[in-house]
Amino acid sequence: MPGSVAPLDLAGVTIPHHFRCPISLELMRDPVTVCTGQTYDRANIEAWVATGNTTCPVTRAPLTDFNLIPNHNLRRIIQDWCVAHRSLGVERIPTPKQPADPSLVRSLLDSAAASSSAASRVVALRRLRSLARESDKNRAVISTHDTRSALVEIAFEGGEQLGLPEADQPALEAMAVLAMLPLTETESVAVASRPERLCRLGEMVRRHPSMEARINAAAVIEAVAVGARSAETRASVGGTNGVMEGLVALAEQRGNPRAVRVGIRGLFALCLAKENRGRAVAAGAAAAVVGRVGELASSDAERALATVELLCRVEGGREAVVAGWGGGEEAVPALVRAMAGKASWRAAEHAAGALLAVLGPSEALQMKAVALGVVGHLLLLVQGGCSDRAKRKAQLLLKLLRSAWPQYDSIANSDDFLRPF
Repeated sequence: MPGSVAPLDLAGVTIPHHFRCPISLELMRDPVTVCTGQTYDRANIEAWVATGNTTCPVTRAPLTDFNLIPNHNLRRIIQDWCVAHRSLGVERIPTPKQPADPSLVRSLLDSAAASSSAASRVVALRRLRSLARESDKNRAVISTHDTRSALVEIAFEGGEQLGLPEADQPALEAMAVLAMLPLTETESVAVASRPERLCRLGEMVRRHPSMEARINAAAVIEAVAVGARSAETRASVGGTNGVMEGLVALAEQRGNPRAVRVGIRGLFALCLAKENRGRAVAAGAAAAVVGRVGELASSDAERALATVELLCRVEGGREAVVAGWGGGEEAVPALVRAMAGKASWRAAEHAAGALLAVLGPSEALQMKAVALGVVGHLLLLVQGGCSDRAKRKAQLLLKLLRSAWPQYDSIANSDDFLRPF
């Protein structure tokens, strides 16, 4: 690569060729060497491999293994160069934290599982928890099947009942680590197929005195629901006493964004199973979720709106959703707003699905939706680059609104509107 491209500048200073990543041509911040001997910036080579490439970008030789060896010497040289040019506005690259050592993770896990001292177990689990919090890379190292399975066993020690605070501490710490990790189908079934484990989750999320413990239990409930492939498993989790009520209580929390986020994520994951939607409505999920729609970040707003749409599909769900917003006169503007501005097409899709149910046969509400500009948002869905499912929902809603929308006939005959999806 040296000499094959023109030098690049940083703050008016020419970056030496061998300091630049061959992929991005930018200054390397975390240089790593692959099996072919070539050095790249870690983020760039990881992205290269993640997209399915199996060859070295420079040599095109096959990557016989995907281990990335930190090039500490080159990083120190780059840092020295940055310091030498600091007066010209070049900032020193930070020393990157290396991923957790797998042998350290195994040692901590052994101590947590086998030590006869509860205090030693807690220390090991807290160290694991700290490592998991530090970075995605650490979580990737920790999140092996053996580690997750061991953590599940520790988290559910003592059966369904909550123990004394001191004796229960290792289980709580293990639950806190699990709350940061995904679960496979096998691991999800290992929890959901054991009634005493589900009962423990229900007890924790509903009435544990520690808010952090309740949040961690809710995160594990979501992980189990997401990891489970069958609706039957999700229904089993959602039918456990205390689970729905606990998630709703978290979604209703004031001043605790993490509790709200985890509660809504858990409700959405469980409501993917039809059997759980009625349970969620009975537990007050509709009012809890609609009250948060406008407060959430993009991905969580999508989940909240998807949950609202799912709840509208069950008997009594539409009425609960409308009541949660204080009546149809408030529900319609809220859903139209959810489709507007910088809303993602997924959020707009779920808002349109919920609006279909909320408007129903009410001509007054249909007129209100049209007056609020919903037609423009729906036409953008029909003509935009969203999913076929989203386009179908938009078409159905446009047809529902035809009596309240004078220009319906001319638009309905357009190619975009008539195209099958």
